[in-house]
Amino acid sequence: MNKKVIAIFASFILIFSVSVFTVQAQNVTDTLNGLNKTAQTVPAFKAQTSKNFTSSFLASYAGKTIGIVLSFIGVLFLGLMIYAGLMWMLAQGNEQEVTKAKDLITNAIIGLIIVFAAYALTTFIGQNFLH
Repeated sequence: MNKKVIAIFASFILIFSVSVFTVQAQNVTDTLNGLNKTAQTVPAFKAQTSKNFTSSFLASYAGKTIGIVLSFIGVLFLGLMIYAGLMWMLAQGNEQEVTKAKDLITNAIIGLIIVFAAYALTTFIGQNFLH
């Protein structure tokens, strides 16, 4: 039983690690737009660029940063759930290991709830007080 679970998990990881995703190369226009965008954020070059910054500039980048952090936390949550599930499956009736796996699942879910509550609070404050 133990070897079957490990074989299934290993094949699952192998299938997803060798999956082929399409990649599109960046063209010159996108590269130049990215360089101009970066130059606009540096105070020394701000006068040389044509873009005028508004009050929503900081809010938009803060929103993007929060989105990236939440994506990372989602991946971390998924990893913890898979790890705890494997711990539980491989416990072989050992109550200490089962309890440890259940506690890990519970703590991961509580952490995810806290993160989403913080996101909801941040969104509420951003929409009601910053605009």
